[in-house]
Amino acid sequence: MQKIKLNNGIEMPLVGLGVYKMETPGECEKAIITAIEAGYRHIDTATIYGNEKAVGRAIKNCGIPREELFITTKLWANVATEKQAPQAFARSLENLGLDYLDLYLLHTPFNDVFGAWRALEHLYAQGDVRAIGVSNFDPATLQNLILGNQIKPAVNQIELHPFYQQEQAIAFHEQQGIVTESWSSFARGKNDLFSNPILLQIAQEHQVSVAQVVLRWLVQRNIAVIPKSVTPSRIQSNIDLFGFNLSAEQMQLIASLNENHTYFNDRTDPQVVVDTFNRFIPESQ
Repeated sequence: MQKIKLNNGIEMPLVGLGVYKMETPGECEKAIITAIEAGYRHIDTATIYGNEKAVGRAIKNCGIPREELFITTKLWANVATEKQAPQAFARSLENLGLDYLDLYLLHTPFNDVFGAWRALEHLYAQGDVRAIGVSNFDPATLQNLILGNQIKPAVNQIELHPFYQQEQAIAFHEQQGIVTESWSSFARGKNDLFSNPILLQIAQEHQVSVAQVVLRWLVQRNIAVIPKSVTPSRIQSNIDLFGFNLSAEQMQLIASLNENHTYFNDRTDPQVVVDTFNRFIPESQ
């Protein structure tokens, strides 16, 4: 598995399995075991997903030594404070059945972000987590966090797909030495991504799937990806990205698909902030 070095020197697998919307524990566990058998070593979850315990059971039963795995989870907004973050982190560790995390992210740029980040810095200093980062931070908010704190985030996990390419964010991350990680790489199938003529043509030229083309377009630029699937064949194909290369012309064709707007929550909308705070954190299963 190809890896990318974070700004503190540790290495993160460039391809991981995302488990968002894997709400049935058995389905989640089975998908993770299938992924690990296929060669995945990075599993990405979050408290708000409600499946940390299922992820933990899969880790325990997968037969792979803990040190060979890279496990990410995230701190939800309504407990993102200096006081509450350590307690939330401890619950996540307990749910996962682990004694340390590889990557812990602030899930959103809401609530007491500075206080929560100080708590994450402390967890990092104690050795409870190997790297800390953020998710859904725009460049200005990320710059503010960097200037006001001691440790620079290692990763920013953002919505990133052919229709929302976030070039400004990627350029800022590169300037700052922060790894860009894509969530919703397939835009959850919106805008008929899987039947897009440009992507279909490129897929046919390489005899691969549209999903593989999109993921290759990302990893070819050292952008980490965490595609979610519970289908064994797709789990396998989503990691088979290193046997072909997209040409400069093909990369440019994909770049032409950019519509430059989010397909999900607009975090500049005050109601989205309210809804995020009010979102119920499910009990982990």
